[in-house]
Amino acid sequence: MDIDFSLVLVILVAICGFIWLLDALLFAKARKEAEKTEEPVVVEYAKSFFPVLFIVLMLRSFLVEPFQIPSGSMIPTLEVGDFILVNKYHYGLRLPVLGTKIVANNEPERGEVMVFIPPHDESYFIKRVVGLPGDTIEYENKVLRVNGDLVDIDIVDEISVETAGGMRSGVVFNETLGDIPHRAQIITQGGRGGGRTSWVVPPGHYFMMGDNRDNSADSRVWGPVPEENIVGKAFAIWMHKDPGLNLPTFSRNQRIY
Repeated sequence: MDIDFSLVLVILVAICGFIWLLDALLFAKARKEAEKTEEPVVVEYAKSFFPVLFIVLMLRSFLVEPFQIPSGSMIPTLEVGDFILVNKYHYGLRLPVLGTKIVANNEPERGEVMVFIPPHDESYFIKRVVGLPGDTIEYENKVLRVNGDLVDIDIVDEISVETAGGMRSGVVFNETLGDIPHRAQIITQGGRGGGRTSWVVPPGHYFMMGDNRDNSADSRVWGPVPEENIVGKAFAIWMHKDPGLNLPTFSRNQRIY
């Protein structure tokens, strides 16, 4: 079961603050009158941890939150083991745990890399914004169209893509969504895929796709993401650690496009 770290932080801050306040209102005066200077251990710890936990909660909830990439759905932009930074303020300030927006800011733009909670899960996901509210998205034979316009690609490399059935041939290509150029990849060996190929994005929703187009469960599978499920905008890779007993490196430090 995934641990809701935001909820844990809120609970710890509330407990420490309650103990500190309760002591200040009910017991500190009595100790002073009895000329006792030593505080109970639980009060001492609460007063020590409260400001630290409170600052961490504020920074993580309203400014920047770290996030580790758990899967290859955003290859080649993001690799498994990348540690990224997510701007929590870019799309507006939201209350921790509840997710209620209290201060509006920017709306998501096509091409941005966004962290969100998908409609079918409570975990954080990260994908690229492909469709805005009202857009018509078509993806057929691995060709992407937005509102009827073909998204041009420029193939830059032939690669081997790891899949559940083994290595298969593919290509890496440049594409531009909105004003944001980036790289993506597809598998060229084998079938052309099937299933639903066209979607209309409802008001207040966003259509998300992974850059690793054939190895990504995204809005093509579980539908568009409601605005209230937005977590923040991914903007930088700050560290990378390969799975297993490997030391972290900073060789992949870069902005995310």
